[in-house]
Amino acid sequence: MINVTKTYLPSKEKYQKYIDEIFESGQVTNNGPMVKRLEKRLADYLGVKNIVLVANGTMALGIAYKLLRLEGEVITTPFSFVATTSSLAYGGLKPAFADIDSETFNLDPKKIEAAITEQTSGIVPVHIFGNACEVEEIESIAKKHNLKVIYDAAHTFDTQYKGESLLNQGDISILSFHATKLFHTIEGGALIIEDDALAREARLLINFGIDGPDSVIALGINAKMNEFEAAMGLCVLDDIDIVLDHQRGVFERYESGLKDVVSFQKQNKHSTQNYRYFPILLKTENETLRIQKALNDAGVFPRRYFYPSLDTLPYVEASSVMPLSRDISSRILVLPSYYSLTKDQQTLIMDIVRGANRDDAFSGL
Repeated sequence: MINVTKTYLPSKEKYQKYIDEIFESGQVTNNGPMVKRLEKRLADYLGVKNIVLVANGTMALGIAYKLLRLEGEVITTPFSFVATTSSLAYGGLKPAFADIDSETFNLDPKKIEAAITEQTSGIVPVHIFGNACEVEEIESIAKKHNLKVIYDAAHTFDTQYKGESLLNQGDISILSFHATKLFHTIEGGALIIEDDALAREARLLINFGIDGPDSVIALGINAKMNEFEAAMGLCVLDDIDIVLDHQRGVFERYESGLKDVVSFQKQNKHSTQNYRYFPILLKTENETLRIQKALNDAGVFPRRYFYPSLDTLPYVEASSVMPLSRDISSRILVLPSYYSLTKDQQTLIMDIVRGANRDDAFSGL
């Protein structure tokens, strides 16, 4: 069975060495030495000033909303993983959708201003599949209307924009370190915050607002990363350049083999890629379902990332239909792409996509 992703696992021997250190220290959580070491190494590797490790990417979003005192309505994209929208709704905020660019799949800056009301307090764009948003346009809109910008940068580990980390854009950027991501800590996430005072406040909020043994000075929650997760992150970070190089090869083989039969996401010309995801866009939903079925029948399981369009969620009151997001979400497939995917497996996948892409390949859909 070939799933859309498979977790990269470092050598057991390497991980065991870190585990031995944890057992020796006796500290398994609460900002231990592994977490501190990982934060330092990640800040250096990614080229960011302050990085605060947390339990997961969704929690990172929730903490960011609290840090920036968002309230009322927040403009976001309807084309993303559900956590982008659900974290807003769960935090008592109202997601207000603006439609996407049908080529980049990112939130379209030209649609943002029309969605702004007196209740709008922020914008939460997503760098979809690691493809940089039009950050200058979004920043200009935010400054004009006095809005905060939080980037859901879950897909953008090691992505550069105009020569520096894409994570430095906006008021806050968040990362996901879930096991499916390019870099992972089993479960985990992070906030990237330029402002030192805001970063210090973030550290309070992720630990119940505690600032000392007998002092609680803010309303917080338990969002800390534990030592075993940080140890996995240190192991994966040791190997990240090898993983990146392999992902590039997977991406380039797909691109070369499928360029004549499917459409690809348009990349931001100022942005690098980390090659983690390989989305393909088909002509119709029927064609998408036909190819998905053909792959499933062969034991290959791509995913319809991202389906459904989030403006259709039953717990969200969308002010209007997002036609471009609904269209793209109905025609997209993300193909399997991970470190241990072999060239033979890729060839099988591409052969099936090319075969099922023919109009006469199937009559059932």
